[in-house]
Amino acid sequence: MEIEAMRYLAMAIAIAVGGFGPAIGVGLIGKGALEALGRNPEAAGKIQWLAILAIAFAEAIAIYALVVALIIGFVL
Repeated sequence: MEIEAMRYLAMAIAIAVGGFGPAIGVGLIGKGALEALGRNPEAAGKIQWLAILAIAFAEAIAIYALVVALIIGFVL
């Protein structure tokens, strides 16, 4: 029973730590995009495209953390 509890704890830690970084990253990307739009509104299309691309890369890291948590839960 203790091993199962440790597995659940490891899953929780993996997804918590893996989700914390991308959450901060997405916030900083949004902040930077809004500042850039405030300074140069004519470049809205390019800034939006780059911000969406950067957010997708940041969220990919969170998906890796989710995969690791699922591997811990179901495989190990």
